[in-house]
Amino acid sequence: MSILKIYDDQNPQQCQTITDFKQIYETLKPAGIIFERWVAGNEVATRASAEEILEIYQKDIKRLKKEKGFLTADVISLNPSSPDIAPLRAKFLDEHTHSEDEARFFIEGSGLFCIHLNNRVYALVCEKNDLINVPAGTKHWFDMGPRPSFKCIRLFTNKEGWVAQYTGDKIGSKFPLYENP
Repeated sequence: MSILKIYDDQNPQQCQTITDFKQIYETLKPAGIIFERWVAGNEVATRASAEEILEIYQKDIKRLKKEKGFLTADVISLNPSSPDIAPLRAKFLDEHTHSEDEARFFIEGSGLFCIHLNNRVYALVCEKNDLINVPAGTKHWFDMGPRPSFKCIRLFTNKEGWVAQYTGDKIGSKFPLYENP
């Protein structure tokens, strides 16, 4: 189940929790954050190749490319046995922005996107079938947890892929980390 927790950015001990999809969508929409649920035409096989996955979701990928100007899409898959998990996790935990939208669709597993807007932190657990699109220039961080287990489609306008501009703010260290289920 997708979960949105909303914190005052100065008080990580108290939050409002939302679990209803429509309410999460409506809460994030004014900030330009897209939150959708996609359904595959066919059940995505656990061992499906990246090419097969991109083909299964081609209709939604084409729509997002047209709407948001994305040029490329790929598939990333991480699991607890993936190499260099600790440094990779640390790389995403610091607050940063991008010059392009950050779009992720969860095929399997889950992760935590934290968005820092208007003195609030919106901590959204995304799971299978969730798409999140964080607008360019939006302060955020991502936690895949200590035992990452997810497969995502990523969309890019930048041919270099994921490029972050770190803010230097250590706000991410003040808020709860993601503990994989």
